[in-house]
Amino acid sequence: MIAARLLRGAAGVAGFLVAAELFIRFGLGEGLVFPAPSAILLGAWELLADGDFLEGALATLTNWVLGLLAATAVAVPAGVLLGALPPAERAIRPVLEFLRPIPSVAIIPLAILLIPVDELMKVSVIVYASIWPILINTLYGMRDVDPMAKDTLRAFGFGPLAVLVRVSLPSAAPFVATGVRIAAGIALVLAVSAELVAGGAAGIGVYVNVAGSGNRMDLMMAATFWAGVLGVAANLALLAGERRLFHWHRARTGEVES
Repeated sequence: MIAARLLRGAAGVAGFLVAAELFIRFGLGEGLVFPAPSAILLGAWELLADGDFLEGALATLTNWVLGLLAATAVAVPAGVLLGALPPAERAIRPVLEFLRPIPSVAIIPLAILLIPVDELMKVSVIVYASIWPILINTLYGMRDVDPMAKDTLRAFGFGPLAVLVRVSLPSAAPFVATGVRIAAGIALVLAVSAELVAGGAAGIGVYVNVAGSGNRMDLMMAATFWAGVLGVAANLALLAGERRLFHWHRARTGEVES
């Protein structure tokens, strides 16, 4: 099932690349200042030997991972706490609903003014953007806990903390994992966006800016291609981890492979 789905996805990507190549190479895209897919892929291959790009990719990856880990460390306990205390969740909900829709990219200029340390500023923006999907999914996971399971444990004399650890947290864990997977994509977008807006010494976004200033559209798109590859790889790895760790949840909800 999984192999067939991957094969269909690869066929779709290949078809799109071939169509785009023909569109540009045969003049149908005349007037478009855009490199052909073959030029982009060639540039992406050459970037693997480019020390400046590899240094920038490592800087982006570092900020991405640090921001995602920090967001998880903040959002999961906050979500568990608010989920376990409904009155507190209702009290703070208006604040969450006010902050959550604010576009994360829009706070980058403010973060530049408030946080003078470049790397800390970028990680902080990533944390802000990544917190919301993890926090909201954790809240939903806490709400989805089977009340009968909690009542059963209480009937055997277990206290609130034991019920939380033995029932609520394991039940909410798949939701938390989904939130982290969604946040990983958002974190990558903000990692590159912060570099595009704020600049810096290294990063994929910084490399794109430099390539753009030299009118190297092929290198700009090649660097963007690798950012996309990082995002896809992270999503697939986290999805595989979810399936391995929480197969019982998929069986309980009736989810099947497609």
